[in-house]
Amino acid sequence: MPLTRALAQKISDYNNPNSLGSRWRARRVAPLLELIQAAHAKHGGVRLADIGGTPGYWKILPPGFLTQHNVHITLINLPGSQPPALPGSFEFVAADACDLSQFPDHAFHIAHSNSVLEHVGDWGRMQQFASEARRVAPAYFVQTPNYWFPVEPHAMTPFFHWLPRPARVWLVQRAALGHWRKAGDAAEAQQIVDSARLLKRAQLATLFPDATLLTERLLGLAKSFVALRRAV
Repeated sequence: MPLTRALAQKISDYNNPNSLGSRWRARRVAPLLELIQAAHAKHGGVRLADIGGTPGYWKILPPGFLTQHNVHITLINLPGSQPPALPGSFEFVAADACDLSQFPDHAFHIAHSNSVLEHVGDWGRMQQFASEARRVAPAYFVQTPNYWFPVEPHAMTPFFHWLPRPARVWLVQRAALGHWRKAGDAAEAQQIVDSARLLKRAQLATLFPDATLLTERLLGLAKSFVALRRAV
C-alpha cells in the first residue's frame, strides 16, 4: 500500500478516538460545543444542520452530550446520496449545499460544516454555500483546510496542491494518493484534482464577513480555519 494511502487511513480512522484525526477534531469542536450549549440554554433544544455531514462525525462529542442538550441534527447531502442508518436524533435530507431553498431563514439554530466548503466547486459555488449557511441559522461553524499548510489533506502529499494543475493531474493518473484512488484516465484525473479547492484565510474571511476566524495549528503551522458566528 502506498505510504500516502496508509497515512490517510491511520490519520482518518475516526472510529478510533485515539487516532490523530479524532484527536484533532475533538480539540477543534470545543467552540461548537459552546454554540450548542448556548442554543440549548436559550431554546431548550437545538436544531442543527450538518451540511455535507455524516453520523460518524458526531462520535467525537462527549458521550451523552447530544441527548443532554436535546440536539436534533439534520444531515444534508447531495440528491442521490444514500441515506445512512441514522440514530434517533438524526434525520437525512437530500439537497445541494449551495441551494438550501427548501429551508426558510433561520430554520436551524446552528449551521455546521466540516471539510465540505473546499469540495463544492468554484468560487461562485463557494459564495452560494456561504450565503446559504449564513441564512439558514443565526449561528454557524464552518471548517475548511488551509491552502498554505504544506500537506494537502486529501492527497496526503506534501506540496501537492502548490504544483501546477497539469502536474497534479499527471500524478493522480499514476498513483493512488492519500484518500484518492489512482485515476483510470486523464478525464477522471482532472475530476479528482478539481474535487478539492483549498482556501486561504482571506478568502474564507470574504465568504463569511460576519464570522470570527479561528485557526487550528499543527506543529505551529495553520492547518485549518473555522468561520464561527455566535447567535446574537
